[in-house]
This record gives sequence, structure tokens and C-alpha cells, in this order.
Amino acid sequence: MDAVRKPQVTPAAPTPGEVVRATRRAQGMTLGKLGSLTGYSAAQVSRLERGKSNMTDLSVLQRFAQALDIPPQVLGLAPAPDAHPDPLSPRTGPYPGLPAPTLGTSGCDDGEDPVRTRRQLLANLAVTAAAAMGAPLAGAAPAKTEEARLGETLVAGLRDAMLGLGRVAPDTLPPDRLSVELHRASADFNDCAYSSLALRLPRLIFAGHQSTGDNFALLAQAYLLATRILIKLDEPQLGWMAADRARQFATVGGAPVAVAEAARQQAVLARKAGWHDQALALALNAADDPALREFGNAGAAQRGLLVQCAAYTVAHLRDQAGMRELTSEATAIAKTLGSVTHLRDTNGGFSWATVQLHLISAENTAGDPSAAIAAADALAPQALPTTERRALYFTDRAKAYAQWGRRDDCIRALLQAEYWAPQETHARPAVKTLVSGLLLSGRTTPELRGIAARTGVLHS
Repeated sequence: MDAVRKPQVTPAAPTPGEVVRATRRAQGMTLGKLGSLTGYSAAQVSRLERGKSNMTDLSVLQRFAQALDIPPQVLGLAPAPDAHPDPLSPRTGPYPGLPAPTLGTSGCDDGEDPVRTRRQLLANLAVTAAAAMGAPLAGAAPAKTEEARLGETLVAGLRDAMLGLGRVAPDTLPPDRLSVELHRASADFNDCAYSSLALRLPRLIFAGHQSTGDNFALLAQAYLLATRILIKLDEPQLGWMAADRARQFATVGGAPVAVAEAARQQAVLARKAGWHDQALALALNAADDPALREFGNAGAAQRGLLVQCAAYTVAHLRDQAGMRELTSEATAIAKTLGSVTHLRDTNGGFSWATVQLHLISAENTAGDPSAAIAAADALAPQALPTTERRALYFTDRAKAYAQWGRRDDCIRALLQAEYWAPQETHARPAVKTLVSGLLLSGRTTPELRGIAARTGVLHS
């Protein structure tokens, strides 16, 4: 009787990360050495080798193939013909196209008129107008207070300004006042002064586009501010549009820290869309951009913000260990820097306290609300640099209490958020959703009915 043939199982081909790790070890090379050859940190090299970060971008594969002298075809690359292009020539890491840039490539060739380049950039903005036409506004619930409508007013103003539909009198905002207005708009955001921000920020964006000067850096910062508020108000379509413009203006203005901050905001939007792998790649690739190393503490602080953003993304994958590992990395950066590092392109700056604030939401998202409350208890809200951050602290604390089933504590945290930032608390969709859930899931109290009325949430 013939022996039963066992089916032959073809072993799976090693992943690029496994090839890189085996080659590096065979050559006796450390993670740090390979990182210095490729422009990445040792931690990021480790993540790429272990498959924690995707290793699919051609420029990334080319970097490692050259650094370790790996034949290109082993990593799935086409064999190089006669030329030997330098894969390290791009200064910035690869960014997934989420979505593809809408302003085209920026930068000027020698002899090119920068004013003409700027006009072309601004003209190209019309390409993205159709994407924003369908951006939904918050629904009109009965009995809305004026503050509950502020979010809708702010979104409408930003939408019109971004589409060039605003109307600004010539003497309302002269060019020499733009930087002053940007500073005031940032202060409004930090103070959660939505009523003032709803007037100031759309006017600033519209005036920045109308100005004849080269306001690349200013427009980049204005659009970063717009992106943050649009994310808060749950307006992803306009948020993508604003983040894309921020990144393009920062690039043409030669501002790597602002480019990295735009990538962080894109990572937040990708995470909210459920594109977790892309969000992680956006944050970590930007964190390992060699250009950030040229900016001292500001570059290190921006890298810390990107790493803590990646940690929150990992939390959405319910990878608590990975989230804590990345949070520890961000904490180490914060401790190295010492006190708060203020960043022009990032409202609130970066410090141990801002990392701890992210940890509250990350622990809750990863599925451990008790750990989230413990993280909140370890942080005094007064240590946070702005009113906006303190309001977020109490909102995140309320979310953790809600998930834990502690309704009374949740309501108390919401009232504290309202105390610090009434306009933001009343306007944010996330707060409205939380209040609606409390109304539907159990008994109501005068405090709960009161905040429901002030946020415009319908209740019986």
C-alpha cells in the first residue's frame, strides 16, 4: 500500500522587516547604527523590523536596501539598472496619500517668480472646493442655546473662507495686521472663546489669501488652527481640506516643524476615519523625519507630540502594551526637555503633562477606564498650559467614567469641563453624544437636564 503523501507546505516568504532584521544581525549592526544610516530612530527601526509599522513604501525599502547592501529584488524592488540613485535624498519621510495632495508640488525652481508661484498655489485651491460642498453641518436640535449654535457658526465661517466665499472690507484686516490676528486667534482657541474665534479665524484665512504678500507660514498656521477646531467639531471633510492646505503651505514656506504638525493632524483624521495603519505610518514617519533634528527643542517636542499621537492610534487597536510603550517613549522625550516646550505651530506646547493628558484617553480607548481615571488622578489639571487642554482633561475624564458606569462622576466631570470652557463644552458633538447617552441610559438629574438644555440636546 502506497504511503499517504503529506501535502507539502510552502514556507511563507520572509517579510521585508524580517529580511532587514536578519541582515542587520548577520552584519553585527545595532539598531542605533542602522537608524543613523537610514534617518530613523532605533525605536522606529525596531518597529519596522517587527512589523509594528508597515514597511511597504518604496523609498523606505530603498533606504534599508542601500544601508545593508541588500539586493533590491530581495525586498521586492526592481533591480537597479546602471544608475545608483540616492534613496536618502528626500528630506522627509514618506506620507501615505490620504487623500492625495490637492495643491500640487510646491517650491520654486531657480529664477521662478515666487509671486507667480503663490498665485498658482492659490488658484489650485479651487480644485478642492467641490470636496467641501457636501460637508455636513451639525443638525438643528430644538431649544439650542446661542453657545450650542457656535460650533455651526464657526464651521460655516471656515467653510466659506476656505472656499473664497467670505467678504472682507478692504480696511477691516490690512496685511500688516495678519500676524497680530493670528496670535489673537490662537489665544481664542486656547481660551475656548468660540464666539470670538468664529469671527476672527475665517476673516484671517480669507484675508491671508487676498493679501499680495507671500504669507505661506502664516496661512500654514491659520490652517493648522482651522484643522484643530474642525476635528473638535467633527467636520472631517473640511478637516482634510484644511490639513492638506496647512501641509502644502508649510512645505513651500520651508517650515519642517509645521509640516510635521500638519502630518499629525492628518494622522488624527485618518484615525477617526478608521484608517489605523495609515494613521500610525503618518505619525511615526513624520516623527522620524531627519529635518526635525535641526530644530533643537522645538523639533524634539514636535517628535514627542507625534509619538503620543501614534500611541493613541495604537490604543484604538486595543494594543495596550504597544500604547504604553509609545507613551513611555513620549514621556522620555518630555523629561529630557524639562518644562513646557512652546511651539508656534502647536497650541499648548509639549510637556509631561500633555503626554499624561493623552494617556487618559488612550487608556480608556484601549478598554481600561479604571486605568484612565488613575492617569487622570496623577495629573493636576492646573498643570496643563491652556484652558482648552483643561477642558479636554475633564471631558476625557467624563468619558472614562461613562464607560466605567459611574454616571454621577461622569456628570460632575462634564460640569467641570463646562466651568472651564462653556462655549466649547456646549458646542462639541462629542459632549452632546455623551449627554444623549446619559439621558437614554438611566435616571436623569437636574444637573444632567441642565447641561442637556445648555448643549441643545433634546430630552423629555
